[in-house]
Amino acid sequence: MTDVPAANREIALTVNGREVRRLVPVRRLLVDFLRDDLGHTGTHAGCEHGICGACTVLIDGEPARSCITLTVQADGAEVTTVEGLTPDGGLSPMQQAFKDCHGLQCGFCTPGFITTLSAADPGEHPDDAAVRELLSGNICRCTGYQHIVDAVNEAWGRG
Repeated sequence: MTDVPAANREIALTVNGREVRRLVPVRRLLVDFLRDDLGHTGTHAGCEHGICGACTVLIDGEPARSCITLTVQADGAEVTTVEGLTPDGGLSPMQQAFKDCHGLQCGFCTPGFITTLSAADPGEHPDDAAVRELLSGNICRCTGYQHIVDAVNEAWGRG
């Protein structure tokens, strides 16, 4: 006889610097946990297949798709959402550059772009082609990407 896994599991993780302990369904997606349980609505559920990048968060400093990550997979990890990247009283340099360079239109994809970029080393992406490659996992339906690339260059001091 095989054991049937428990329907719920206790987890502990850090979200935006705050320790969180919860009992969660083992099949609960991280995007739903962040948005619905913790109120971090900057993480967007777009395609729900891990393709568009709108749900990107950092798990232990690395970009990850929260729409295809189970919450229990983040047990013990440090998770950072776009809210955790925003300093008190203002915007981060990348957020300000997106605003100044018109790198957003509807804004739905913007948190995923900002989160992806927060983990990037500007030195590893020295030109527009490398920036576009870095951002190839994030889809924007509004901007045509040039303003996003301009924003990245502005934030990284190359604008």
